[in-house]
Amino acid sequence: LEARVADILKQMTLAQKVGQMTQAEIKTATPEDVKRYYLGSVLNGGGSWPNGNKHATAADWLALANAYYDASMATDMAVKVPVIWGIDAVHGNNNVYGATIYPHNIGLGAAHDPKLAGEVAAGTARAVRATGLAWVFGPTVAVVRDDRWGRTYESFSEDPALVKRYAGPYVRGLQGRFDKDANVVASIKHFMGDGGTDQGKDRGVTKASGAEMIATHAQGYFSGLEAGAQTVMVSFNSWTEVGKDGGIGVEHGKLHGSRVAVTDILKDRMGFDGFVVSDWNGIAEVPGCRNDSCAQAVNAGIDMFMVPDDWKAFIANTIKQVEAGEIPMARIDDAVTRILRVKLRAGLFDKRPSANAYAGKDAALQDRDLARRAVRQSLVLLKNEGPALPLARGKKILVVGKSADSLSNQTGGWSLTWQGTANTNADFPNADTILAGIRAAAGAANVSYSVDGKGVNVAGFDAVVAVIGETPYAEGDGDIGPSGTLRHSSRHPEDLAVLEAVAGKGKPVVTVFVAGRPLWVNDLMNLSDTFIAAWLPGSEGKGVSDLLVAGPKRHDFSGTLSFSWPQSVCQTSLNAGGPDYAPLFKLGYGLRAGTRSTLGKLDASYPAGGCGISNSFPVYGQADRASFPLAIRSGSEVKPLGADLNATISLPNVSVQTSQINTQQDAKQVTWTGPASIEARGARPMALPPAASKDAALRFDTIVSSAPAGKVTIAMACGVGTNCGA
Repeated sequence: LEARVADILKQMTLAQKVGQMTQAEIKTATPEDVKRYYLGSVLNGGGSWPNGNKHATAADWLALANAYYDASMATDMAVKVPVIWGIDAVHGNNNVYGATIYPHNIGLGAAHDPKLAGEVAAGTARAVRATGLAWVFGPTVAVVRDDRWGRTYESFSEDPALVKRYAGPYVRGLQGRFDKDANVVASIKHFMGDGGTDQGKDRGVTKASGAEMIATHAQGYFSGLEAGAQTVMVSFNSWTEVGKDGGIGVEHGKLHGSRVAVTDILKDRMGFDGFVVSDWNGIAEVPGCRNDSCAQAVNAGIDMFMVPDDWKAFIANTIKQVEAGEIPMARIDDAVTRILRVKLRAGLFDKRPSANAYAGKDAALQDRDLARRAVRQSLVLLKNEGPALPLARGKKILVVGKSADSLSNQTGGWSLTWQGTANTNADFPNADTILAGIRAAAGAANVSYSVDGKGVNVAGFDAVVAVIGETPYAEGDGDIGPSGTLRHSSRHPEDLAVLEAVAGKGKPVVTVFVAGRPLWVNDLMNLSDTFIAAWLPGSEGKGVSDLLVAGPKRHDFSGTLSFSWPQSVCQTSLNAGGPDYAPLFKLGYGLRAGTRSTLGKLDASYPAGGCGISNSFPVYGQADRASFPLAIRSGSEVKPLGADLNATISLPNVSVQTSQINTQQDAKQVTWTGPASIEARGARPMALPPAASKDAALRFDTIVSSAPAGKVTIAMACGVGTNCGA
């Protein structure tokens, strides 16, 4: 193999080599571009589908994969090199309509079953191959230190040892030995320390000694690389090395620009001989770099560059930097050698995507039995003081809560769209809500549903099942923030309200909590006889009902916590073995249906001022903040922008569409043709944190594409039609 790699490399021009190092997004790169620029890879971001069709079939995906592959094999290169298409298939082939959506990693971790994780990975690989793709950006092997992080649910556990146990089987499930049509290339991510950032800030600073980085944050890489993982994705975070005395040692900065992390540790010390890929425009976060230019990142050891939009300029700039001596030719040759090595190992030179046994087959997108079993194994019974589960078939059951009949809430982020928002139940044709599962198990005539529980005579039922929890988010948009607390009801008061509507009526209340992280829910537990952590279970709601309602086959709870559960709202960094470890439920806790708990009434008090001082108070991020939804106004007409990041929202004189400046879908492009406004409108009066209340400024980052013809006003005011004194 190495001789073949060397033979191909020596026949390549500089332009061809840099092309191989470049990964473009399918929205911006055509098959003809792949041919002309020798692109080594394409990807589709979350919410990006063939021809922009959210409901594209496996055959539609395959047709585009074939087109890209054929273009890569029709270049003027002496030896044609196939393109590789990468995808964030992080809980099943979650970008594809009709595919099975498995529980997110936090749920798999609660199962404490690495073999199950390997089976889920293998099911994911089959579904990816059905669409003609051959590279999965996973598994995530982050070890989360602060549950405020918006990517907590992508982690298997706070326990490095458990993450290590999972990474190897997951990689083997994806890749196998590249001897089967179901195998795909794996990418362990994000190297490294992504789960350890200060205050759980996405893309923030991880403060850790070198020993701590290895002992805590690198464990998944050891087992994943031992299993043969062929690619590693670099993390967005920075690394500040802390000395033994707690003082600051070396400032390694953004890991996309760190030779110490990428080359010295990963490639040299850990012996990784596959290729390293950057994250989405991650090079632009290195000081002095842009989306289209970063010699430092190339020299640090990154081999392939995820440059979704600015890839043409990146190619041109990188060629110039090599010619100017800023990047050694040896570094380019090393990068391309690694890319060729992986493509040869994966068998990509051997056949078109459509020649794969799973290609274009919708049936390969699904493994509902496996997903249902994974859901059953992931649920954790936290409180059990009511009548013993399961509920008997034939009993009258009242189901309440916003998440009972919501596949969007049930699947969470990274489901069809990036944030997991703008989805309806119709977008998941091969799926069951938790409500549908309960109806099937208990008999539809025995089950009634009310989203808010208002006006329902609870006395007419034998039991109440409340399905509540978080709504979808991904990455930084899910960050709770440095001054935020873990109190769930502060962000979702509707869940507290629905439990208050049905509790204390003489009927047992079983609460199913659908969320991407442990949260402070003492108030909700006090209103519940039984409380279950369901995490983000995915598309198989019947896996939940299997444990709630008695059926022909007896199932019991087997899941236990892979994350410690907080007893106070400010226990944001709560990890087994850490200082002052005093959780409500310890790592590894979990009841069986026949085991009674004796929690009693929990302390439901909490500090009104939050958990700390923050110098910033975000109004808008990559998606709307719940407290300040965006809207446009023209005259007296107001239209919310809503959660669909792919939609264009218009009124007379103004239109808005999602754009990108630094990261995926992080901006709004507003076009005015006359008097109109865009507003971040507070849904209700609220107190700002102390640090944002005095001598504060409302800051906007704007790019003006053309000078306005008329007056433009930026203002902060009480608002229209609101009572400021309320």
